[in-house]
Amino acid sequence: MELRHLRYFLAVAEAGHMTRAAETLGIQQPPLSLQIKALEKELGVALFQRHPKGVALTEAGRLFRTEAQRLVDDVAAMTRRMARVARGEVGQLSVGFTSSAAAHRFTPEALRACRRSHPGVVLSLSEDNAADITEAVASARLHCGLIRVPVSRPAGLVFETLLREPVVVAVPRDHALARRPGARKPVALSELRQDPFILVRRPGAPGLYANLLALCEEQGFQAQVLGEVGRMGTSLNLVAAGAGVAVVPASMQGQHPHAVVYLPLLESARLDAPLTLVYREADCAGAVAGFLVIARKTATRLARQGGA
Repeated sequence: MELRHLRYFLAVAEAGHMTRAAETLGIQQPPLSLQIKALEKELGVALFQRHPKGVALTEAGRLFRTEAQRLVDDVAAMTRRMARVARGEVGQLSVGFTSSAAAHRFTPEALRACRRSHPGVVLSLSEDNAADITEAVASARLHCGLIRVPVSRPAGLVFETLLREPVVVAVPRDHALARRPGARKPVALSELRQDPFILVRRPGAPGLYANLLALCEEQGFQAQVLGEVGRMGTSLNLVAAGAGVAVVPASMQGQHPHAVVYLPLLESARLDAPLTLVYREADCAGAVAGFLVIARKTATRLARQGGA
């Protein structure tokens, strides 16, 4: 028994006539009559009483009509639900982000837009470092992630740059560079040769910080690394405590405003911090596809407004 057989039966039951039902279905009457007879044979009961003016349901036919209508309605409802899933209106979406990506105004705005436009999508959010987020997306534990500089590029993943922003130098409020006249003027990287740097752990973000260390060497000195931490937020906690200096994306400069001073970096053009969306190339449907559209629209709008 196939779904079309149920639809044929219901059409005949509604019309009370084989020929009129065939016209409604867009098929010929003889094949329809044969299909109904085959259905009755499969069920082992007569569904219709034939008479010169048409057909009428038997007792078994009336019972079968109720069951058939329920099944057809269930299939129609399932089809509508699957269409909503395909359009990204319902489902689940797991997004991971680094602390520095979360600090950018893009992230909360994109997530709010997703909740607003797709209330049927259940959002699952988590914070981690770039390496673990990339691995989680590759292994399908996350649908997508928001990171800065990609730390690895596994096959099958797409790394889409949404926005770029400059980096700034974070120094303790009592640092000499923070207290000098014109303290907000750009700082050259060479002016930090005597300062201990606090870096995000290399396995978590080798891109930005590998570039920073390489640029220090180009400037004729080797950066003094006080320590490596797992999150950019942690590095700023240590800067606030007076332990050292850090280079972070400009969007993070609202943290610890009473203890940390953020200074423009002269070489920031060579150390810009991208905001990167990572997702599986083969998983661009449903809720993921909907989020990609929202992410791109949000990024375009922020870029027109001036970025971070």
